[in-house]
Amino acid sequence: LNEKCYVEDLLTYLGKKWTLQILRYLYGYKKLRFNELIKNIGEITPRSLSQRLKELVELEIINKKQFNEIPPRVEYSLTESGRDLTEFFKGLEEWGEKWGKKTFIKANVL
Repeated sequence: LNEKCYVEDLLTYLGKKWTLQILRYLYGYKKLRFNELIKNIGEITPRSLSQRLKELVELEIINKKQFNEIPPRVEYSLTESGRDLTEFFKGLEEWGEKWGKKTFIKANVL
């Protein structure tokens, strides 16, 4: 197997701190501004949030919409790709609800 594994790349990226939380809130709220994300996520620093948002925009997982207003307003939302990705999360969530606690306690990971 010498082929590129995009699933592995995706899981590696999603494992970066704060990425899943950002996507979860954008899925739940449809669109959020920077300060709303800071407020919802809690402990994330503005610098970390900026970095993750920039990466997610570059990966075309989220949209960044800038409004020509004063003060400037920017909203973030999921792209079609990002919405498809959240369907993947639903499957993981279902697995976690069914098997997670039993699996991780048995493995002494929790």
